[in-house]
Amino acid sequence: MKCYTCLLVLFLFPIIIFAQDSTSTVKKRIYTTKPLQGAEAPTIDGLINESGWDLVEWTGDFTENQPDENTPPSQKTKFKIVYDQKYLYIAYRCYDDEPDKIEKRLSRRDGFAGDWVEINLDTYHDKRTGFSFSITAAGVKGDEFISQNGDNWDSSWNPIWYTATNIDEEGWTAEVKIPLSQVKFGKSKEQIWGLQVNRRLFRKEERSVWQRIPQDAPGWVSEFGELHGLIDIEPQKQLEIQPFAVTQLDTYPKEEGNPFRDGDDFELNGGLDAKIGITNDLTLDLTVNPDFGQVEADPAAIALDGFQIFFREQRPFFVENKNIFDYRFANNQDNVFYSRRIGRNPQGSISGIDNEFIDRPTNTTILGAAKFSGKTKDGWSIGILESVTSREIAKIEDENGNKREAIVEPLTNYMVGRVQKDFNKRNSFIGGIITATNRDLGDTFNIDEEDPDTDETSEVAGTRENNLNLLRKSAYSAGLDFKHNWKDRKYFLEGNIVASHVEGSKEAIEETQNELTHLFQRVDAGHVEVDPNRTSLTGTGGKLTGGKSGGGNWRYSAGVFWRSPELELNDIGFLRQADEIRQFSSARYLFLKPTKLYRRANINFNQFATFDFDGNYNRIQYRLEGFINYKNNWWTEAGFGHKPRIFTNTFLRGGPRWRFSDENFAYLFFGSDRRKKFNFTIGYDGSRAAQNSFSFNRYVIRLRYQPFNSFSMSLNPQFRQNPNKTQYVTEADFNGTARYITADIDQQTLSASIRLNYNINPNLTIQYYGEPFISRGRYKDFNYVNNAVAKNLGERVTLYNQDQISLVDDQYEIDENRDGTVDYTIDNPDFAFVQFRSNLVLRWEYIPGSEIFLVWSQGVTGDGNPGDHLFRSLKNQILDQQPENTFLIKATYRFVL
Repeated sequence: MKCYTCLLVLFLFPIIIFAQDSTSTVKKRIYTTKPLQGAEAPTIDGLINESGWDLVEWTGDFTENQPDENTPPSQKTKFKIVYDQKYLYIAYRCYDDEPDKIEKRLSRRDGFAGDWVEINLDTYHDKRTGFSFSITAAGVKGDEFISQNGDNWDSSWNPIWYTATNIDEEGWTAEVKIPLSQVKFGKSKEQIWGLQVNRRLFRKEERSVWQRIPQDAPGWVSEFGELHGLIDIEPQKQLEIQPFAVTQLDTYPKEEGNPFRDGDDFELNGGLDAKIGITNDLTLDLTVNPDFGQVEADPAAIALDGFQIFFREQRPFFVENKNIFDYRFANNQDNVFYSRRIGRNPQGSISGIDNEFIDRPTNTTILGAAKFSGKTKDGWSIGILESVTSREIAKIEDENGNKREAIVEPLTNYMVGRVQKDFNKRNSFIGGIITATNRDLGDTFNIDEEDPDTDETSEVAGTRENNLNLLRKSAYSAGLDFKHNWKDRKYFLEGNIVASHVEGSKEAIEETQNELTHLFQRVDAGHVEVDPNRTSLTGTGGKLTGGKSGGGNWRYSAGVFWRSPELELNDIGFLRQADEIRQFSSARYLFLKPTKLYRRANINFNQFATFDFDGNYNRIQYRLEGFINYKNNWWTEAGFGHKPRIFTNTFLRGGPRWRFSDENFAYLFFGSDRRKKFNFTIGYDGSRAAQNSFSFNRYVIRLRYQPFNSFSMSLNPQFRQNPNKTQYVTEADFNGTARYITADIDQQTLSASIRLNYNINPNLTIQYYGEPFISRGRYKDFNYVNNAVAKNLGERVTLYNQDQISLVDDQYEIDENRDGTVDYTIDNPDFAFVQFRSNLVLRWEYIPGSEIFLVWSQGVTGDGNPGDHLFRSLKNQILDQQPENTFLIKATYRFVL
């Protein structure tokens, strides 16, 4: 490990030693509000004519922030703020000398289309987090929770608040009323909040701000001005209860003889969500039998490398306040908590018998979940999540009516605890996380059922098997993290550490050791080996990085992270691969002042190298990339890179370490002005490996069109080609010797996401989403691995001759030693995967916080003919097939008490 420590010191040394303050401090502005104290409270109609507004003066003098920072904006803006014991009121006057050109585009909530103005409130005054409330000239609301000093804006936060706008001869005005129960703040005689007001002038793509924030500032929230004058306001304990009811009808092609597929299913369901303010700082969220039927389907994907695919969380209960529970510790996707594990697809296997029909649950039912979270005035961020998912049972019936049931997911409890504490005048924090997953594996056998005709247990029903013997009984993890900023937050040093411990049967822990994430069975690994008697595993991971995040034109960072071979997080987290040490560094130059050619631009160089815990130097990569936003708001981004060394421990799925040929890659994307009614993006990215052993081509077109303010549409087709002369196929046995077989694959993938949005008004919207997806792979020129780490492709693999391999009944028979006897066989790996998913959703927020959803979901999933071209598969497997349909009505009502 000495060499890795030296690398880290080498990269962090210039950060710590040569850190210099290159910008002057911007003076903080202060706005002082006043209480209404019996004066007329504003009526939220967009007309600023109530006497209560006369208690305070307007404040303005905005500064342009984009594109030409620290210059006078082309249009003036002013605002004023008053309050009472329950609400904060804001009035905006957005002047415009061409009011007929004010862009009033409709969108659904958080669409941020057209002209808008927003207020950002750092109510904790921690200089890292805040609440944002936006209002467009068309009256569409947007609300976001700001974290990571402006690096993360979470639009899943949907508080209850009120607003209205009006357009007149001077421009447009807006009034906003924010219940104090919807924002969090500590108890004190006078509140001092961070304050920023930001306006977008759409036709010039100009942003102006009340508190100047230089382009080289190290963040957003830390640079806010201040709101004073909030005297003796009482923290409001939030209490909201939201029951819901759902009716659902599923229709699908009827399967003759299958008792579980008779053509349709009907379900009536209900549940409850609640939000309870334990204190003004801390909130308890509860959900009982939650329904996520209105959530958009995941995009289709297929992975030939065997690794799990990461999907973003879209379910409202888990999305809200997710920043508090976030604990990314290495790569961007590696996270100690990955909420998609809760309610996942049942994991248990079923040993089917011929002529049996199986009704298997699609998802695990979440019986209930509770989330206690928030941040105190003293700088404590707290999050505790507890969830219980039900035992899931698959129903099985044969053609004679004999029935049995099999448990495919046990009763499971999930717990996550997260805490962070700010100190050093909010410039630093230290935190921790713990997680626990516990499964009830006490009875994982089939449940015997009596034969309905004989009143006796049938032979089929009487078979007993342990369906869940490969699941871990329990999994625990814990971590500590910190971040320190100095020199006005321009420089940082941050790190974290993670430890995991999993327990289970010998079979479960052996399976864990053999998983692609770990691969203890690798034949050339000197540091790990499979121990079939183990009943637990304990591993660690972590990261240390530092750099410059603000001040001047340069940004840079460097660091190292590691994941030990025994690290396992996938019971409630996301971990793609263990057994890796990675050193990384990057440097970026920002062009901060616009010119006659561009509004903004940057260029970035980054590099990384990887090692495993056996001391193998596996990879080095370099990349140079740049971005430019032209004066006319068109843009271009491009990059290229080189991979002179590529070794991987996972390619042969437990076989020896594998070497890929040296590789070069590049990408180029450009697009038109996104403000225009019609705009587009066209792009390409691809790579080429030495000896033409591998290549990748991806072609992207994104078309967006908004013919009128209330309707928009987009079409995003993609086409990918991925030929590879050594695509892994399988492992076979040749006279006691392992044969790792690869082949030349011609893989092509075609997909196209389609979106239509119609906004009847800001609270009544119709959205359609659809995506056909087709991926086809054809294999030829089968070969076996000869020397997995040879630089020359011809030495790395050996091709089978025509007299060694033949296709018989969809199997390849291989006579490797040419003695006339088949030595081993492999299944024909050719494939064609076809899928179509769509959602049509009508959403009506009939009163703030209460909604009605009408949903129509449609889908087709199946196998195509690998011999067909992609468009024929599209016709035969999607357009000509009877789809599965789901019709759903969901109604919610939000009680605010």
